Amino acid sequence: MIRSKPIRFLAGAAALPVVALAVAGCGGGSNNGGSASAATAPPKTSSGQAATVGTAQVGSLGTVLVDSQGRTLYLFGADSGTKSACSGACAAAWPPLRDNGKPTAGSGLNASLLGTAPRSDGNPQVTYNGHPLYTFVMDQKPGDANGQGSTAFGGSWFTLNTAGNQVTAAAQPTTSTSGSGGGGGGY
Repeated sequence: MIRSKPIRFLAGAAALPVVALAVAGCGGGSNNGGSASAATAPPKTSSGQAATVGTAQVGSLGTVLVDSQGRTLYLFGADSGTKSACSGACAAAWPPLRDNGKPTAGSGLNASLLGTAPRSDGNPQVTYNGHPLYTFVMDQKPGDANGQGSTAFGGSWFTLNTAGNQVTAAAQPTTSTSGSGGGGGGY
């Protein structure tokens, strides 16, 4: 019995490098679908309140779902209905979108498609059109879509359009030019 705590600690410590490797192998690099210099305002409801889920124009993907901070949201192809198949190391790389109250839909979204479903820990995860929603740790700023089309943890990851269906287009890399003065492609 005395040995159980050190073993649990060691097992937890051993899992950290696995998570780091999984995240590093999930994509990243130049699969950015947004503009490096543009920033988005947090999504709002039609009454002007902050929304749990909103929309943003994300590069070549078009208008996709984003969280309250403008980060791209994804669905996981291995999920079964509203039941999440992503936990442990998967949830560390693809954090579930949580809301303890009733989630709110931003302008342009169908509020009746927004809901929650319990995760294995009993806490709610936000869903849209029956899909549990996730962010991706490799998306560092609003407009990033580094997870688009990735395959990791037994399934594929895709952004969602305003109808709540997966966007299958590949995110196009953003090239940054300085001094061109052109119109910077915001969202």
